[in-house]
Amino acid sequence: MRVRAGVIISSLSALTFILAAPLALRAQAAAEAAQTTPSATPQTAAPVPPAQPAAPVVQPILQPVGPSSQDSSNDLSVTVGKSVVLDLARPIRQIVVGLGDFAEATAVSPTQVLVNGKGPGETTLIIWDASGARQFFNVTVRPSTYASRDQMESIRRQLRTELPGQDLNVTTDGGNVYLRGTVADLTSSSRAVMIASTGGKVVNLLNVKVPEPERQILLKVRFASVDRTKEKQLGINIFSTGFGNTIGGVSTGEYQPPSVALPGSQTSSGSTINTPSVSLTNELNLFAFYPGLNLGATIEALETRGLVESLAEPNILAQNGKQASFLAGGEYPFPMVQGGGVGGAAVTIAFKEYGIRLNFIPTVTPRGTIRLQVAPEVSALDFADAVTISGFTEPAITVRRVKTEVELADRQSFAIGGLLDNTENESFQKIPFLGDIPILGKFFQSMSRTKANTELIVIVTPELVTPIPAGTDVALPKFPQGFLPPNSNTAMHTPDAGSGDQAPPPGTMPVEQLIESMKPETPLSDTGSGSGMGASGSGMGTGASSQQ
Repeated sequence: MRVRAGVIISSLSALTFILAAPLALRAQAAAEAAQTTPSATPQTAAPVPPAQPAAPVVQPILQPVGPSSQDSSNDLSVTVGKSVVLDLARPIRQIVVGLGDFAEATAVSPTQVLVNGKGPGETTLIIWDASGARQFFNVTVRPSTYASRDQMESIRRQLRTELPGQDLNVTTDGGNVYLRGTVADLTSSSRAVMIASTGGKVVNLLNVKVPEPERQILLKVRFASVDRTKEKQLGINIFSTGFGNTIGGVSTGEYQPPSVALPGSQTSSGSTINTPSVSLTNELNLFAFYPGLNLGATIEALETRGLVESLAEPNILAQNGKQASFLAGGEYPFPMVQGGGVGGAAVTIAFKEYGIRLNFIPTVTPRGTIRLQVAPEVSALDFADAVTISGFTEPAITVRRVKTEVELADRQSFAIGGLLDNTENESFQKIPFLGDIPILGKFFQSMSRTKANTELIVIVTPELVTPIPAGTDVALPKFPQGFLPPNSNTAMHTPDAGSGDQAPPPGTMPVEQLIESMKPETPLSDTGSGSGMGASGSGMGTGASSQQ
């Protein structure tokens, strides 16, 4: 009986081992798979359910031990404001988060961990189970896209409101806002960049429609001047070479009298004068001498009238915002003495400009008007007031200059300057007592009266103009006399025919390329013809310059 019972017990033990071994092996394989790759199911935070008693698990008879089964590393990604649940195969003993500013982890059950994203960044999550094994999770917390999408939609809505009908596309990546599309002008581009900058740093990839050529400004200036003078002169000088045995003369000094030389006086050559003589430096208007009476007179009786009319109309063309300069005249030389050199003072020749000059800067305002900074000038040589220095005759210069700033519409006119000048000069001289004698006293009086009248007006008229179309005849002055025929039939320009088909201008271009093309060029230097000989009047223009 004992032998039979031992055999039965041994048989039952072997049968139990045979039936339990496959179940233990399957449980071990499932545990290792769950430990190597845990399931991560994104979900929002929910109330933690009460812990349920763990189901009995059949422990394997043989379990491998080593570093690969104790520590494992996994990648986990979560969004800010979102949660992820980790399902583990073994009960949890401890949870540690590297940086709590980015993520937090909470055990919601013995085998489940809830991971919440707090801020964008990276951290590490370490979980210890009841057996002492560790699992490492590299947690990446991504920024929430809700606020970004809402902000981008707000930017797009503002762009559609402020720039309707324009093709604009806004995207964001890595904190940068990329602005693409085509806008009408640079102003629209600037406004689009300002709106998009509310979402972060803007990368401007916009194209701009190529603007039409600007209309240029033609300035017409008219100088109209009338100068009138009226002068009256009356006087007499009486001289005697022996009348009544008297030698002498009577003069008021207004007009230069003749010079009477007495007998016995010396001449400039050293000879002696034996008889009275008269030398005249200015015989005035009337001269009379009676040899029988040895009596003579010079009379100044003159009435003059003068009229000077001047009309100058300089015209010059300039671009919007660019300076233009015009000079129709010349430069006259004058000597300049420079001392301090070896051998004494040196005389150099300098030049001074004169003529009709016009400097102006036009600017088209947003109102459509034209604002002008204009400085017209008319100057001429005046030899009546010339001075003579060391044998050089230096003329004076009469100048009429206006400098002002005005604003007017296309083809409107402004009288920017005007002058009305009336002057009268009168001088009267007489010999006391003799000049007061009725009738005869007129011979001992002299007078001079001068009246002058000057009228000047300066009128400016700006006009927006376009170029003359190709193939249109250009108006030229009419020449009274014909020129010589050309010596050859060779064209003095290249090419002689049309330049061929030209590629049409682009419809759009990048913003930075358009801005670069609109930068001002280097100002043109115009030093004048006398710059190499001495000081010269300023005649530079940054936009256009003309000199005749």
